[in-house]
Amino acid sequence: MNRRQILRASVAVSTAAILPRVAANESAAPAVQFAPSYVRDLARSLASKPFEPPDEKLPDALKDLNYDQYRSIRFLPEHALWRSEKLPFEAQFFHRGFFYKSRVDLYEVTNGRAAAIRYRRDDFSFGKDIGQWPELDLGFAGFRIHAPINKPDYYDEVCVFLGASYFRAVAKGETYGLSARGLSIDTGETKGEEFPLFKAFWLEKPAPNATSLVIHALLDSKSAAASYRFTIRPGETTVFDVETSLYPRVDLDHGGLAPMTSMFFFGPNDRKDFDDFRPAVHDSDGLAIYNGKGEQLWRPLSNPHDLQVSTFADLNPRGFGLMQREKAFSAYWDLESRFEHRPSLWVEPIGDWGEGSVVLFEIPTKEEIHDNIATFWRPKQPIAAKSEHNFTYRLHWGGDAQKTGALARFTRTGIGSRGDDRKLVVLELSGDKLKGLDPNSITGQVTAEKSEVVNLVTQPNPETGGWRLSFQFSVKGQTSVELRAVLVQNDTPLSEVWIYRWTA
Repeated sequence: MNRRQILRASVAVSTAAILPRVAANESAAPAVQFAPSYVRDLARSLASKPFEPPDEKLPDALKDLNYDQYRSIRFLPEHALWRSEKLPFEAQFFHRGFFYKSRVDLYEVTNGRAAAIRYRRDDFSFGKDIGQWPELDLGFAGFRIHAPINKPDYYDEVCVFLGASYFRAVAKGETYGLSARGLSIDTGETKGEEFPLFKAFWLEKPAPNATSLVIHALLDSKSAAASYRFTIRPGETTVFDVETSLYPRVDLDHGGLAPMTSMFFFGPNDRKDFDDFRPAVHDSDGLAIYNGKGEQLWRPLSNPHDLQVSTFADLNPRGFGLMQREKAFSAYWDLESRFEHRPSLWVEPIGDWGEGSVVLFEIPTKEEIHDNIATFWRPKQPIAAKSEHNFTYRLHWGGDAQKTGALARFTRTGIGSRGDDRKLVVLELSGDKLKGLDPNSITGQVTAEKSEVVNLVTQPNPETGGWRLSFQFSVKGQTSVELRAVLVQNDTPLSEVWIYRWTA
């Protein structure tokens, strides 16, 4: 349990009364007809009514649990949904309590009918310090999905939905890192951020030979309601196909689509003030953007002294995401956190999203337990109230693998001082695009806002098999400098565009 988990739990809201529930002493949950539009209709109906404040009522034995008591509550794996049927997916559930007080209702969809998944105390083991309470329909705090992803005979945890509208996933050989969210509202605004909640889920029972799992979700918040349909495909890259219908109660001036949050503590570009044996600590090291003009951008992340907000205006973006490109253990030397196994997350819009911006927030932090990085797509025009807005996109959880013939990518950004008034930037690149080229034909193009660039050097790096681009720039009298660099051959780009904001 860390601050990120606490944050997600503390902002959750409760389930509304419009959803059917089953009492704990009933023998079976009532089933209802479930059509493709079922959750969408619920969201539309919910948005037409006033928002109901959270209801976090719990028995006395659960509402004041401390950290160790809550950790002692474990779901019994042998009771996992679908385990006895040996299906390709299983679901396990999280108990309510501690910071996870808000109720989430879960349903199983089978043969076109949805039935509530009953809370049963016997599905959990409890520590000896947990008190007793009467049989109640408590619901759940969230759930996680297991499937064979690393070995054909073992069900690994693939994704988890827990707290507000947060969810995480991994690909083969990876461990959890950054998180996605259903929707962001007023992120970074002085009036405070609003945290929507996934308040109910419908899990479609998979076929015996299924390679994907479909999950529906109902989201609610003071400003909007929404439905989601996730089609989850675990593998070398774990893919979520996301279909959402959004119903604002008010105009969303600062709504964020396909939001994600991550952690950047320090790295070779930003080690100031950190006395640590590790050379880098981060879940993500950069923001990648493939904009509507076909330009590929790479923006290394930083942990600034003051809040930094960067906006990348675009029309019909092709993709964006927070990447963890550095995959060598020697970049971190951390045997516990294993940052080299953290996934990247790439958003691929399906269809045209129109005008808007990829927005990046970099928040100062002095501890690595804080999620201090946030990014999302913000439409140029407010998302209008009293109407339906449909968006489809694909989430790719996994590595940041290059495609043959693609532009070279920046894999490392190193920044250090050269005296009081000058900084040295050393950029490493790799990619098939750079192989077999005459070194004399490759040059670097670098610009620095309000600053002078000197000692520009472009050279092969025999240790990595890639290339190195280095330069110096003046910081005298500057509080921030916007930098831009690209590797070219006869003015033809060989690499993506590196962009960075240096701050004093």
